[in-house]
Amino acid sequence: MPDRTYEFVQLDVFTQTPLTGNALAVFTDARGLNDDEIQALAREMNLSETTFILPRDPATEAHKVRIFTVAEELPFAGHPTLGTALHLYASEPAPNSKKSDQITLDLKAGRFRCVSPPTRRMPDVAERTVRSSAKCANAIRNSEARFRVKRSLA
Repeated sequence: MPDRTYEFVQLDVFTQTPLTGNALAVFTDARGLNDDEIQALAREMNLSETTFILPRDPATEAHKVRIFTVAEELPFAGHPTLGTALHLYASEPAPNSKKSDQITLDLKAGRFRCVSPPTRRMPDVAERTVRSSAKCANAIRNSEARFRVKRSLA
């Protein structure tokens, strides 16, 4: 693997209590990584799933996301989809203070629209820093993932 720094965030999905819930690592920019490198990073994280975000498709506005376990790529999984959607929602700047209530993810299984219920306030996101032997830094711990997932028919 090239000597490069890879940023990731680590989330605790389905909880408001730090260090509980379902742990998820999200690599925020997977450009330039091949399949073997992605698999090696997922194995290094040693979590049930790790996601890798690729550049958004400007034609569809969908975020390309790949989901890996320590052993293989998955076409879809619940907590990685919701956790990645929450991370993208929390990290995107809101133009004119009007943020969309949905994030579209393009997964191996197809396109999924993750919608935040309008009556729910998005949880606060607390930041912390973590370093690993893969030179990954800038981790984040979230509160609760409050998104519904709808399969898009595109």
